[in-house]
Amino acid sequence: MSFLNLSTPTQRRYRTIGATSAAVIATAVAGSLATDTSSSWYRSLTKPSIQPPAWVFPVAWTGLYASIAAVAGRSLADLRESGDTAEYQALRNALAANLTLNAGWSALFFKGHQSGLATLEAGALAISSADLARRTMAVSRSRGAFLLPYAAWTTFATVLTGTIWYQNR
Repeated sequence: MSFLNLSTPTQRRYRTIGATSAAVIATAVAGSLATDTSSSWYRSLTKPSIQPPAWVFPVAWTGLYASIAAVAGRSLADLRESGDTAEYQALRNALAANLTLNAGWSALFFKGHQSGLATLEAGALAISSADLARRTMAVSRSRGAFLLPYAAWTTFATVLTGTIWYQNR
């Protein structure tokens, strides 16, 4: 049973990265389950000219989720290994808030048909994503920079959602 004892630094590191990856995957699944682009409500919306083609969204989100899992997981593992408990907790809490906002947008927009509230949620997600990039860059500047596209994408999503709300109010 010693293989179940995750007491070595390497094992703790993998456990941290694995738990982070699982949380990101759960967020992706929750968001995907809430998204219904074939609904009559969504199809009836006037979409702005800045709306990317449908195929862009799954491609972009797959890469972004992979970056979030890798960067946040490794950054958390680094903070844990260095014994920086305060920064570890702060990053973990920031990641949890970010993932909650991330999944929440799909539920508000696609399930709740609340494009105005979804715009506010997207704005909060963009701020949270920029904060996540900032926090991970404090751990490793080069690694954390991989979350800058996430902050940019969620900022674009805020503009897109707000434009959809405005055009369909």
